[in-house]
Amino acid sequence: MDYTWDLSVIVRFFPVLLEGAALTIELTCIAVAMGILIGTFVGIGRVSKHKGISALSAIYVNFIRGTPMLVQLYLVYFGLPAYFGPIPPLVAAIITLSVNSGAYVAEIVRAGIQSIDRGQLEAARSLGMTYPQTMRYVLIPQTFKRIVPPLGNEFIALLKDSSIVSVIALEELVRKGSMIAGRTFRSFEIWTAVAFLYLFMTLPIARLVNYAERRLKQND
Repeated sequence: MDYTWDLSVIVRFFPVLLEGAALTIELTCIAVAMGILIGTFVGIGRVSKHKGISALSAIYVNFIRGTPMLVQLYLVYFGLPAYFGPIPPLVAAIITLSVNSGAYVAEIVRAGIQSIDRGQLEAARSLGMTYPQTMRYVLIPQTFKRIVPPLGNEFIALLKDSSIVSVIALEELVRKGSMIAGRTFRSFEIWTAVAFLYLFMTLPIARLVNYAERRLKQND
């Protein structure tokens, strides 16, 4: 079967794909910011001495990590409206991605806290610091220094996973690509362009993460 590559299709619809890429980046930034906020509190809860808080945090993390993001998206977009009324696709996408990211960030934060030398915790106690003070002034600052690279990797993973919101007709990059491919019947060209746009979005972040990781190792 003869197939002729048509670059003009990519050129013609590239601005439309860029609009989708812009929404993908915006959605990812919002979700990661909220995910870090959620994950920080849940991660602290995971190492809490209060069994109730620790158990609830573990249930949340295990549920999110143990279920597909698509199911979580359907629960938010199709399930919650039964109680709260219709939810706009953008809001449903932000909620789903934020809650999903929060669970993974929580594990990153938990691992970061547990990587700190226990001797520092004992030293803080010997100085009369309470547990909340120790967390705030001793453990958390050092933890965030150590978890910068994993957080960068989480950003990259979520940026790619955000393509799943195309199933609720949110016009991010994948949805735009699907619409154009269906209109032009030039799937190979369009999806190649979509793939390279994702690559151009993730490569700079990956390089920045590697740079941050090297700098942090030098400072240790």
